[in-house]
Amino acid sequence: MPRTTISVDHVARVEGHGNVHVVIEDGVVKDVKMEIVEPARMFESMVKGRSYKEASYISSRICGICSASHVITDLKAVEQAFGIEVSQRTSMVRELLVYGSYLQNHAAHLFVFATPDFINEASIFPLAKSNPDLFAKALELKGLGNRLCTAVGGRSIHPITAVAGGFTHEIDAAEYLAFADEMEAMVPFAQDVVDLFAGFRICDFQTQGDMLALVQPDYYPVQSSDTLRFFGDGVEDFATADAFDHISEYQVDHSGAFFAKRASNGKPYMTAALARINASWDHLGKTAKIASAKAGLRPPALNPMLNNVAQAVELVDALERCARICRELAKGEGSCVPAPVCPKAGVGVGVTEAPRGVVVHKLQFDDRGYVVKASITTPTAQNLANLECDIRLLAGMLAESGTSERIIRAEVEKLIRAYDPCISCSVH
Repeated sequence: MPRTTISVDHVARVEGHGNVHVVIEDGVVKDVKMEIVEPARMFESMVKGRSYKEASYISSRICGICSASHVITDLKAVEQAFGIEVSQRTSMVRELLVYGSYLQNHAAHLFVFATPDFINEASIFPLAKSNPDLFAKALELKGLGNRLCTAVGGRSIHPITAVAGGFTHEIDAAEYLAFADEMEAMVPFAQDVVDLFAGFRICDFQTQGDMLALVQPDYYPVQSSDTLRFFGDGVEDFATADAFDHISEYQVDHSGAFFAKRASNGKPYMTAALARINASWDHLGKTAKIASAKAGLRPPALNPMLNNVAQAVELVDALERCARICRELAKGEGSCVPAPVCPKAGVGVGVTEAPRGVVVHKLQFDDRGYVVKASITTPTAQNLANLECDIRLLAGMLAESGTSERIIRAEVEKLIRAYDPCISCSVH
C-alpha cells in the first residue's frame, strides 16, 4: 500500500465531536491522531466557590447520560472530605441510580450506535422495519433505565434526590416490587442481546495497554468500593482516595482533552465494561456469568472490540442485581434519610464506575464547605491514549494483510465506537 491518509473528520454515532487521522506508508502505520475538537467546558471552574450542596448538581451537567454517576461521585468526594458515613440503604438506592444509567447507556450504545456497524446500515432505523420486535425491545430496555433513574433520582437525567449522606425522597415498596418484576421479565431479552453481539464478526487483535477498574471482595462494584486496580503489566491495587497519584494526565497538541497513562509504568490503559468484566468476572450474577461464558467472554479478554459484548453481559447482570436490590428495599429495613453534614476544610475523592468506565472527582473545601478547587477525570479522557494505540495496532494489522483503505476506515470507526466514547465529557 503506497502512502495513504485515512481521515474521518467527524466520527459518527458517538457522543460529541472528534476526528481521527491515520497515515500509512507501504503497509506500515506512521501516525495516528485521535483529535478531540470540543471546546473547554470549564466544569471544574464552575464549582469553585460554590457550596457542597450545589457541587453535585453542577457536576452532573458534564453528561446527560452519565449524570447519575457524576452526582454519586461528587457526593462520595463530599462525604470523604467531611467524614460522613452513609447507611447501607443509601448505598443500595445509589446502586439503583447508577445502574439506571447503565440500562440507559448500554441499550442506546449497543443498538443505536454500535449495531449499524454490523448490519451494514448507516443508522438503526432500517432495523425498525427488518426486525421490529428487536427494535421495540431495545427501546423498552432503554425506557426501563429512564424510568428507574426518574423514580430513584427524581428525573431521568441530572438527578435531584441524591444529596450528601442520603436521599431526599424514596419510592414505596409497591413501586420497588413493580420494578423488580419488570427487570426480571427483561432478562431473557438481555441474554439474547449477549448472543446477538457475540455472533457479530470482529477483528481479532489484543490491546497492549493496561486496564483499570474498581474491585471489591465478593462483589461486582459500581459505586460501593474504595479500591481501584490497575492490571495487565502487573497488578496494582490502591485506595480511591489516591487515584490522582496513580493516574497521570497529560496534554497532546491534537486534543482539547487531556490524555492519561498509568503513573507507575507510563502505559496507556482502558477503563470500560471490558475492564470491569476482566476485574470482577467471578462476581457476576449466575445468569450473567453463564451468558458471558457462552459468548466466549472471560478473563483475560483483551480485544477492545469485545467491549460491546461486555456491555451486553452487564445488562443481564444489572437487571438481575437491581431486581434483587429492589426486593430487598421493599422490605423497608433501614433508612436513607440524609445523614447530618458538618462542613469542614478538607479534601475528598469520589470514584464510581460510570457506564463507560472509572470517573474520579477530587474536591477541596474551605471550613464553610465551599469548593476551593476541583479536579475531574472522565472515562473517555482516560481511554483516549489507549484508543490511539489500539487504532495503530488494528490499522497496522489490516494494512499489513493488504486490506483495502475502505475496510480499514470502517474497522477503525467500529473500534472507536466499541470504546463508546463520550467525547464532550472528555473536555471538561
